[in-house]
Amino acid sequence: MTRDPGLQPERTRLAWRRTLLTLTAVLLLQLRQAFTGRVLDALLTGAALLVWLAVLVVTWHRATGAGPRRFDPWSVPLTALGAAGLAVLGVAHVLGGVR
Repeated sequence: MTRDPGLQPERTRLAWRRTLLTLTAVLLLQLRQAFTGRVLDALLTGAALLVWLAVLVVTWHRATGAGPRRFDPWSVPLTALGAAGLAVLGVAHVLGGVR
């Protein structure tokens, strides 16, 4: 079986696009809750918007090939922090009760 070096970058771009599409759907659903007057809902919406913007930038850079050429050591901890922060806010949202 021969490998095609062009397929892996294409699969990676498609995966980032699917991730962005999923996050867009989550953000749109969360926007419905943002205007309930609860601080937690506004905080969760703001966090979801920040994560969506970060993934949008990464997806754009991956699709255009304008991404960084070398590994940035801060990217992994910041990604983990963003995911953990969204998880904590999501749990607080569920425990706070959705109305």
